[in-house]
Amino acid sequence: MEQRVLGRSGIKVSPMGLGSWAIGGQFYMDNKIDGYGETDDRMSIAAIQTALDLGINFIDTSDSYGIGHSEQLIGEAIKGRRSEIVLATKFGYIGSEATKTLHGYNVSPDYIERACDASLKRLQTDYIDLYQLHVWEISLSEIESVIPTLEKLVSKGKIRTYGWSTDLTSGAKLFAEQQNCSAIQQQLNILEGNQEITKLCEEKGLASINRSPLAMGFLSGKFKRDTTIPKDDVRGAGHSWVGIFKDGKPNPAAYDKLTAIRDILTTGGRTLVQGSLAWIWAKSGVTIPIPGFKTVEQIKENAKAMEFGPLSQDQMMEIDKILKSMD
Repeated sequence: MEQRVLGRSGIKVSPMGLGSWAIGGQFYMDNKIDGYGETDDRMSIAAIQTALDLGINFIDTSDSYGIGHSEQLIGEAIKGRRSEIVLATKFGYIGSEATKTLHGYNVSPDYIERACDASLKRLQTDYIDLYQLHVWEISLSEIESVIPTLEKLVSKGKIRTYGWSTDLTSGAKLFAEQQNCSAIQQQLNILEGNQEITKLCEEKGLASINRSPLAMGFLSGKFKRDTTIPKDDVRGAGHSWVGIFKDGKPNPAAYDKLTAIRDILTTGGRTLVQGSLAWIWAKSGVTIPIPGFKTVEQIKENAKAMEFGPLSQDQMMEIDKILKSMD
């Protein structure tokens, strides 16, 4: 597949990136686990380096993932290869490294500058390619106060461009008008997503970076209808915003939909993972999915999706028809 472009910045990236939430390890939000179970740091670093070798040059993380641990691992993994990589991270949530707990957010100018400096140190770099606001829902007045600080960081050379991880169309529209905004990170997969934000990105020349492209692993097909995920995993912890899993079990309606479209997604020798990524690429020319990972094997499967490329428009229409009939 051809590379995609990080919006108006003109920065070229691989068709998919690395979503680095899972490798951050365990941490807490709202008194509940916000990680994906136990991790192996050596495996995480090996997986990142494998991804680079396979042509994935875009890495997305956040200072909240593992309360900085994900950034630290990436900093170790990319030593000597920084020039090969387009590096994105996020800011806004406040966390305690001692207790591995997130407790609120801060988007004041002073805090943003300090957070940026801390991320630069953990990532072992002197610039961040894409710096993104991570707090999903804040007031328009708060958003307006964030933008001048981000522009200041651009002028200082600490960041090249910026964006926002949100599913709120109104806020995304405000960010989209800014000179150095290049991307909106949105939840997007076959079963979930705000299509208005994807359309906004197309109209404004922004990249649509797609978190949860595999619906927190559900679209891998590894979960049975009666699977129960333990409470030490974000998918089983009881967070209200985890829609695909309820009380640690797959949403029955989502399970039925995946079953109905499975054969289309796996045509041509694709796995379900590869078919799900192919759907995102076919959805729009501005989409850049960032599937998560914990192992080298997952990286290899994800990367192979680029060899297959996007689904055909006929396949997209067939999937759309099936899913609409099940709503």
